[in-house]
Order: sequence, then C-alpha cells, then structure tokens
Amino acid sequence: MTIRHLDALNHPQSVAVIGGSSKAGSLGTRVLENIIDGGFAGTVFAVNPDKVELDDVWWVASIADLPRKPDLAIVVTPAATIPAIIEQLGAIGTRVVTVISTVPHDAATRQAILDAARPHDVRIIGPNCLGLLLPHAGLNASFAPRNAAAGRLAFLSQSGALVTAMLDWAADRHVGFSGVVSLGDMADVDLGDLIDFYAGDPHTDAILLYVEQVTNPAKFMSAARAASRIKPLIAIKAGRNAAAGKAAFSHTGALTGAYDVYAAAFRRAGIILVDTLGELFDAAQILSRYRPPYGDRLAIVSNGGGAGVLAADALPGVGASLATLSAGTIAALDPDLPAGWSRANPVDVVGDARAERFSAATRAVLADPAVDAALIIHCPTAVATGEEIARGVIAARAEAGAVKPLIACWMGPRNTEAARTLFDDAGIPVFDNLDDAVRAFGYLAKASAAREALMRAPAHQLVPASDRARARAVIVGARNAGRQQLSATEAKAVIGAYGIPVVRGMLARDDDAITQVCADLPPPYAVKVVSPQLPHKSDVGGVALNVATAEDARRAAADMTAMLKHGHPEASITGFEIETMVKSPSGRELLIGIARDPTFGPVIAFGAGGKAVQVTRDVAFGLPPLDSVLAGEMIENTRVAALLGAYRDVPAVDTDAVVRALSAVSALIIDLPEIAELDINPLLVDEHGAIALDARIGLSLDDAGSQLVIRPAPMEWTADLTTRGGVTMHVRPILPDDEDALADLFHHVTTDDLRFRFLTGLRDVGRDRLVAMTQIDYWRTMHFLAFAPDGTAIASALLACDPDRERAELAVSVRADFKGKGVSWTLVEHVVRYAEAEGIGAIEAVESSENRAALMLEREAGFAPVPGTDLGSEVLLRRTLRQPGAAAMEPAQ
Repeated sequence: MTIRHLDALNHPQSVAVIGGSSKAGSLGTRVLENIIDGGFAGTVFAVNPDKVELDDVWWVASIADLPRKPDLAIVVTPAATIPAIIEQLGAIGTRVVTVISTVPHDAATRQAILDAARPHDVRIIGPNCLGLLLPHAGLNASFAPRNAAAGRLAFLSQSGALVTAMLDWAADRHVGFSGVVSLGDMADVDLGDLIDFYAGDPHTDAILLYVEQVTNPAKFMSAARAASRIKPLIAIKAGRNAAAGKAAFSHTGALTGAYDVYAAAFRRAGIILVDTLGELFDAAQILSRYRPPYGDRLAIVSNGGGAGVLAADALPGVGASLATLSAGTIAALDPDLPAGWSRANPVDVVGDARAERFSAATRAVLADPAVDAALIIHCPTAVATGEEIARGVIAARAEAGAVKPLIACWMGPRNTEAARTLFDDAGIPVFDNLDDAVRAFGYLAKASAAREALMRAPAHQLVPASDRARARAVIVGARNAGRQQLSATEAKAVIGAYGIPVVRGMLARDDDAITQVCADLPPPYAVKVVSPQLPHKSDVGGVALNVATAEDARRAAADMTAMLKHGHPEASITGFEIETMVKSPSGRELLIGIARDPTFGPVIAFGAGGKAVQVTRDVAFGLPPLDSVLAGEMIENTRVAALLGAYRDVPAVDTDAVVRALSAVSALIIDLPEIAELDINPLLVDEHGAIALDARIGLSLDDAGSQLVIRPAPMEWTADLTTRGGVTMHVRPILPDDEDALADLFHHVTTDDLRFRFLTGLRDVGRDRLVAMTQIDYWRTMHFLAFAPDGTAIASALLACDPDRERAELAVSVRADFKGKGVSWTLVEHVVRYAEAEGIGAIEAVESSENRAALMLEREAGFAPVPGTDLGSEVLLRRTLRQPGAAAMEPAQ
C-alpha cells in the first residue's frame, strides 16, 4: 500500500496533457478545454507534434521540450506510445500520470506500462479511465461533460460512466466534492491507495466508492479499516444480482456469492453499503455530520400525526427503535402543547403548530436521556412557513447545547429547498420524504455497528502444538496420496483436533469390517457411503439412519452399493462410515463452513443446516479471524437464530458452544491454509452443547499460503524476556480485551511520563484513546504489552506505521515502580526486531527535550536526532532499518 507521490493531487501547479490537441472533437481537445473551462490557475502544457492553438495553453512538440517538469500529466495518446511517454515523464521528474487512453486488457501491455514507471517511481492512475477532477485546485482533468463543484466529499469510481452520472446527480442537488477520481483498470493506483490518500485529506469529510472489483484485498481492507476510524466510507457495489449459486464440493461453496462476501468484507472494514446514488448521498449527508457511536432510540416530533406514525413504523426495518419518553419530558411538554397532544413518542405538535411549539418539543426530546437522536418532521401548512419552523428548530438545538444527532424532514421538495440553506449552515441533514429520513437514521445505526466491527482485531486462537500437528498429519497424508478430499472420518479428526466435538465414527471397507466396527460401537447406527465422487451422499441415497444391528448395517451397505452402481456407475466406493446415532429431541441442525472467495480468500459461513441448506439459504458470512463477539453477530444475522432460544417446551440451546465452534473454525483456517472448503453439516446443538454429525473438507491444489485479508494478532511475537535489571516480563501483542490492563498501566505512570508520552498536559487517558490503542489493525500498528509474573501490565510500546511502511512512530510507557530496571531498553529492542522482520524503513520517536531519560535510552539504542527538523521543545529521533524505497512487507495479495 502506498500514497507515495499522491500529494501531487492536492494542489498541482502545472499539468501537461500528452496528446493534447486543438482539433475539434478529439479527446485531447476535450480534456484541454475542460482544464481551461474549469478555471485551473496553474500552467497548462499541451504536448503534441502538431501545433496546439488554444488560449491559456503552452504548446510544446515533445516531452523533451517542456521547460519544467509538470506536477501532473494526463495521457490521451495511443496505447503503443504510453510506456515510452511514462519513461520520458519519469526522467524529467513527473511522479503522477493519469492514463485516460484506451489500453488493451492484456497482461503484456499493462506490464510494459508498469515497467516504464518503476525505475522513476511514477504513479499511474488508469488506464482506461475518465480522468480526475480536483475542485479545490480548480482542475477538471477529464473528458466528463460537466464539472464538479467544490465540496467535502471524495468520490472514487471504477466506472467512468458512473462518474458522469454522479456529476449530473450532484449538480442538480448542489453537492460538491473534494476530489473525483476515475480509477479505470487500476494498473497501479487502486482503491486502497486513494482511500489512504483521502483519509488524510483535510478537505474531505466522507469517501464515496463505486466498486466493481477489489484488487489487493488485504491492502484495501487495511486502508478502509484505518480510514473508517476517522471518516465515513460509503460504497455501492456492482453485481448485486449476479447468479451466485454454483456446483461445489461443499454446501458452503455453493452458497457463497461474490456480493455476499463483499458485503461481509465491507462490514468488517467499517464501510456502509448502499444500493443507489441517492442513498449514497443520503448516507454521506448524515454520516459526515455525526460521528459514532450513536444509539438506536429515536424521538419523533411532527405536526402531522400520520407522518409521525409512518416514521415510527419504518424504524424496525432500519435496525432502530422508538424511544420511550420519560415522565419528566412529557410533563415538560404539557404547558407548550395543546391539551390533546399525543403525550408519547411520536410527539404530535398538531397541525397548527408554529415555530414556538416545534422549538419546545425539540428542546425537550433532546434533553431526554432515553433519546439518542431526534427526527423533526414538518408538513407544510398555511400557518407558518418551513423557513420559520426551521429557524426555530435550529435555535432550539443550539440552546439545548445538544450533541445528539438531529435529522430534519421537511415534507415535499419545495418545502425542503426553502429551508435547505438554513439547515446546511447549521450542519443538520434535511430530507424531503419520510423514507429517506428514516433510512438516514438507520445509517447511523449501521455506522455504529460497522465501527464496532472494524475495531475487532482478534488474536489467532492458539491450539496446542500436538493438536495442530495431529490435524496437519491428516492433511499431509491425504495430499501424499494424491487426494483433494478428506473422508468424513479424516475431516472429523481435523475439526476434532481443534476442539469441536464430533460423533464417533469408523471407516469400514468391507462386510467383515462393518461387523467389527458395529461390535465396537453402540447401536443404533448411521451408515454413510464414502466415495470421492459423491460428496453429497444424502442426495444420492448414500445414507441409512437408525440401523439397528450389524446385519442390518451390512444389508444397508449392500443395498447402497447396488443402487449406486446402477445410478452412478462412475463413482468408486471406498467403503462405509459407521457411526452411533446421536438423538436429541430438542436439537437444532446448523451449518458451519469455509469457502475460498477469489477476492477475499477464506470466508466462514454459518446458518441453518440439514439437507435443505441450499434451498433455505439462511446463511451469514464473516471473514477470519473471528472472536466471540464477531461469531455472536454472525449467529444473530440468520433467521435460524430465532430458533436457538427457548420456545414452548423446547429449551434454549447452548449458544456458547456454537460460538466456540465458529472460533475453532476460524483458528483452523488460519493454521491450515490448505483447506479450500469445509462443511460441518449438521452441527447438532441443544441445551447440552454442540456435536458435529458430519464433516467434509476439500483441499486446495496449490500451496499459496495464507490468504487472510485481515491480519490476526501476530502471537508468534510473544516472548518471555529478562531485562538488564533482572526483571522477568512476558511480552505479547495487545488484544482488544486488554483495555482494562492498559488503563491500569497508565494509571500507574508518573504525571511527567504521561505528559512526555502524549506530549500534552493529559492527566487521565480516556476510553477513546484506550480503544484506539487496543483495537488495532496489525498491518498498520503494533502495540506490545509487557506483564510482570503476577499478570500486572508494566510497560507498553506502540509502533504506528505510515501507509508506505517507510516510517513508524514509537511511543513507550513504563509503570512508575518498574522504571530504572531496563524495561524500556528490553522492550525497545523487541520492537526493533519486529520492525526489521516486517521490513519497516525506519523507527522514529518524538520526545520532549525535557525527557532526558528517553533521549539517552534511544540514542543508546541506535536512534539519532534528525537534522533539519525544528519541533520547538520536542526532538525527533530516528533509527534507520532499511534504505528508503527498498521493498517493504505488504499485506498478502
């Protein structure tokens, strides 16, 4: 991932259009005219062997004739010329090139472009794109038919056509942009790069995405997870209705659709997914104004009783609820409202309400602690104008000093437009219909849930080495035998090694073996055919249940053999798995599985199990690694979740057992990336626990290694260390559950050290900082905690990388009663070893010039002051680990 050189997109002073022209109707002419008409104040070069005669354009015949390097170049020449053009631009110092030209989609052409860019470190946007629009710089370097107004939304699109549609839509609604970038084929600069760039852009409040396909998904996820912490990301994903079902070895593979996986990945990255351009802007309007966390309890104030009731009815559909007003709020409203008012939520201020009633109701509901947000609905009347009511509501909100979200719904387009400027100036989102207004509140609830999800960075669940070895031995044995499919017995051995209870079963290859196996197992039995060609054995009659005796088992096996030879002569029968039947009157059948998505790698599925799984399609998807919270959310997102609780005379199931099984599957796919598909179906769960009745595992053809797009906590960097002062400490990566331990550590840090650590007069480390330091993206940040033998957290070392991994900033804190014992030194050396292994370019530390102990320690550890930096009372020190530009470790492709 990198935003290297993309700062040229901020305020370029000069632009060169390679292939720029004054020939009527040409693409080069259109781009030049857009740049001129857009009001770009910098220098515009047109590079073309044929003379270009346009006002405000400096024509040169070749790149070699340019009087100075352009900050940004736009290429509109034939595909065959592009590699040479990029090489020439790179040689004169241009570092960002947008290739609008149509380029064939073959790998050789694309590679030639990248090969030309690499020696000069040139960044390529495109090819096959519409161009880019940077309204704050007055630059329209595109062939879009209309310009973009300046605003605070960034729009990144893989479709040029959708950019033009977006510009039309936004212009009609007076919506402006900080940047509009058409990415085209993303040969170099991709969604992850630009998300990183606009996350740090002070002109951008929200980032809007049109996504067709994600490249380098680990980079995309890391960038999105980082950006979503500071500003909203809202996306439309193309291909929602593409056919998802397919023939697959596992039910999970057949159930997994590309859109479903994208939706699961976006949730985990904190991205809000919408369906239309209108929803994209509605979500942007509200999410760019209000920051999470939010509650889901809404108060509604309306001068139309029917409108209020309709809004309340729509709340469950967006995951929200109607707030219950306190008795104090109702009493406070009585003097200001007519005698017949609703005295409940929705608050009906009645049709003849003037601004004073709306103001009183707004103040009251915002002051109620049981209310998380307010929706104010104005239906036009002849009593008072929408502008009057808007001014009253805005004033009431200001008087209340409210920080709670407030949403305005001024019914009807004319009513809305009359009040829009007032609400915009007050930072209040306004809608002209109930559906959009209620849906907007739903986006707040989604954003809160997304924020919680993106902060989950679970540790890799460590399974005992002996159990991991036992599971791996099964897989190695199958691969050595040239098999891609494990038998049910082998599959159950693998999941059993990871702690998932399995029904005992044995493979019998002939009649004598069936007799012997039945002698070793208590009846009744389940008899299941084992055939590599028949993975879905129940579909072909390959399962017999409630078999009473060994003789009946032999007879069932013989009947299956005869039937399958007739109906499926291509199938070879390895034998029969014999199991003891498991009966549970209150048991529910569930599915847990793994499928391999071509973009996002391993995906975990959970849902209703049994034979009808592909018919009911009741399934939720999640990306590993999971923890108990994420596993619980997957369960809640299915219809079958409602059947897991108690009903009538059926007891509730042991949901914790299901959560443990999901967590075990997450650990399994991390440890055993060879697994391409897995089904546990059914997983029988009741009030006593869960047990896998059947399992199926398919192996990948290659050894591609881990394809995880979310990095689990790298617990391999756990170590027991002894300091120079003789202190023994246990060091490991921080986990989300360490919030209390970190808070206790900072509570026992000296006042001066706390000031030195945060470079402010901070006296108490609030939960917002603790959350940011415990729930981290391990691609971007590493945070080590050191513990004394009694489990007390005694030190912290946080290492935060830039997107390029060229530099990482280090901050260390040590508990007061452990200072002077070598803890800092030992912890810093551990951090350095980690950074070297990760390929990080340099470690930097910003220290107060008063913090002599830290300055001395870091100099001894190889850090040196950075010349030419003036930080006033602070000092910047750096330890270089590799040369700038040398290869850094990136998220796996």
